[in-house]
Amino acid sequence: MSYSTHLCLLLTTLLTPRAEQASDAPSPAPEGPDLADVAQTALQQALDLVASFRQQPLGPARTHLLEQQLQDQLRELGRVLLQWTYNHLEPADVNDLSKHVRFEAGPYTRLNRKTPQNVWTLFGPIRLWRVGYRPTDKGGDPTLFPLALGLGLIHGASPALADRAARLLAEAGMTQRRTLLRLQQDYGVGWGVKKLRQVTQAVSLALAEQRHDAQVKKLLELLEQAAASRGRHKPVLSVGRDGITLGVRFKGGSLYEVATTATVTVLDRRGQRLGTIYLAYVPEPGQATLSKELTRLLREGLSRWQGVLPRLCYVSDAGDNETSYYDKILSRMKHPRTGAKLDWIRVLDYYHASERIWTMADLLFGTSRRAVSWVRKMQKWLLKAGGVNRVLHSAVAFRDRYELKGKKLQEFHKAYRYLRKRMKSMRYAEYRRVGVPLGSGVTEAACKTIFTQRLKLSGMRWKKAGAQTVLNLRLLHLSGVWEEAYQRVLKGCEEAKVPGPSDAHENTVETAA
Repeated sequence: MSYSTHLCLLLTTLLTPRAEQASDAPSPAPEGPDLADVAQTALQQALDLVASFRQQPLGPARTHLLEQQLQDQLRELGRVLLQWTYNHLEPADVNDLSKHVRFEAGPYTRLNRKTPQNVWTLFGPIRLWRVGYRPTDKGGDPTLFPLALGLGLIHGASPALADRAARLLAEAGMTQRRTLLRLQQDYGVGWGVKKLRQVTQAVSLALAEQRHDAQVKKLLELLEQAAASRGRHKPVLSVGRDGITLGVRFKGGSLYEVATTATVTVLDRRGQRLGTIYLAYVPEPGQATLSKELTRLLREGLSRWQGVLPRLCYVSDAGDNETSYYDKILSRMKHPRTGAKLDWIRVLDYYHASERIWTMADLLFGTSRRAVSWVRKMQKWLLKAGGVNRVLHSAVAFRDRYELKGKKLQEFHKAYRYLRKRMKSMRYAEYRRVGVPLGSGVTEAACKTIFTQRLKLSGMRWKKAGAQTVLNLRLLHLSGVWEEAYQRVLKGCEEAKVPGPSDAHENTVETAA
């Protein structure tokens, strides 16, 4: 049974209190008024608001009030319609349902009364009466509520509300408090922090399971767009990764550790970015999870891509993990379908290279205008063929002229060696000619959009599990694959259908993916 099935079966249904389970007296829930009466009552209240508004003098204050009142009344109309609909999906008399059924865990026996559950929807809370099936052998498995399972409830929240709550929590600048306030204002949902965490964690875990397939599909769509574009370059598949410090809580205090993010970007034949797929993980020694998932995404995307292979490049700074990923994985990667060695272009981020030029300028000229003039000239040289050699020669000449010594000389050599050692990854003139990006701006921006705008707000410290819950949601949102992944989750939930006593197969619970 897949994780999504476990999620729907174990997390979406609330256990019936023992006292209610033990009762043997049939007690169907009251049916209440007909649907037409329910709808008419709520609709009439809205019409009365309109009639009252028309009978009084116009004014901005009254207009403002009318729209608020109508919004509340229409939400109430939706709420009562949902409550009536969901409560009439099962027969009013529990005896019209099978006494014994089978589901994956084994045989189940019907409870002799419907039991209530509070359900939260986009229109507010409703009261749901549903029939439960308890494991016949009383082996400790949870009671099965086919109606709740079929509706796809997640900790008492409808799929639509759970979707909205998770999206809100994933937005930039949001906190738990602000998310709860928005849910209350927009949907009349009076949750606390515990309920919000239960629902969003369940959604996050389920979406994380579907994220890979959704992102691969997105990657293939981007490659198709790039292949169909017009321009003088080959389409480019650009990969980058970077790290960012994140405040992590632990018992007795907190500390800052390095979290990681990666980007997979597709550029068209004119060098325009078509879209980016994001990955991000909480701090982890060696960043193994990010490396694994990034490699998995690239391999499957290239394996399923049937068109002409795009130009492949890896753009990052020269950090240990960034460099190690290229040296140990990308530079040795073979095409997953043909077995041919892939030709990855390694690009050292132009702006990190420029930082070393600024360092040498400060050591040579101080903070004078001459330092700025020299840096600007060297940055232009970097973009020309053989430019890094010219930069290094100029820097050495000034070093000898000014006879740097001591600590200044050590710092100068450190910046100089940074450039000298990485000359093969600084062929910027060639990169520009073939349409390869020179900078890791997309990845640098990812650190800001994924982490800083949501997980690094004032005073925030995170437990790793909580941070990853939010990261899973933000990755789907920013990658543009939320809808695809969420629909996969909903389709993966098995719908339980309990046949009535007249069915030939009374002892079977039918399941549909």
